[in-house]
Amino acid sequence: MILDKEHLRANLDEVIWNIEQARISVSEHHIVKLVTVAKYTELENISTLYELGQRAFGENQVQQLKERMEALEALPLEWHMIGTLQKNKINNLIDLRPTLMQSLDSIELAEELNKKLLAKEAKMHCLLQINAAKEATKSGVSPEEAVDIYQTIKETCPQINLKGVMTIGAHTEDAKLIQQSFETTYRIYENLKKEGASVCSMGMSSDYELAIKCGSNLVRVGSALFK
Repeated sequence: MILDKEHLRANLDEVIWNIEQARISVSEHHIVKLVTVAKYTELENISTLYELGQRAFGENQVQQLKERMEALEALPLEWHMIGTLQKNKINNLIDLRPTLMQSLDSIELAEELNKKLLAKEAKMHCLLQINAAKEATKSGVSPEEAVDIYQTIKETCPQINLKGVMTIGAHTEDAKLIQQSFETTYRIYENLKKEGASVCSMGMSSDYELAIKCGSNLVRVGSALFK
């Protein structure tokens, strides 16, 4: 559905207002980046959001990322890969040179990505995905192993520039459990700051305000912008 500019402006203003309220409750110095999850929306809506000042957009699939980057190449957008990366799509993703790959979910994927980056003489900024709620339906490393795996990737995969961590909040209506999954990830992030971590990506349309209050500095919002 193509939304008109004023409709999108109202949605964007509402999301930014909510981010501001949550951010200030943490600290007025706490800066939060908004990445628009564009997978369910039309190209026209992305262009309109760009006109309204939004710059960062994320896609879940490499093919869709490629199509959208090409269609909108005239705009200086910042593109994030936020979905699970299949190994057979690694070379395609490297060629797209996303600003940030948020879903590095295993040491095996890191090793394969590093090998192919080396062959192409390229580097990539990535986040380590943590399965903080330990849900079978989600990918990501376990909270217990996260610090070790992060350090191992830093030491053994020089083509990957780890910038921090990412998690998806617990899949439940129980706000306490969602909060726990964010707090778990934030503790790991705090621990990794000495390793140079600067991004803690937590929170989507349903829970981004809670995520910010738990320390997130990057939120991935889609449906709240396109309602």
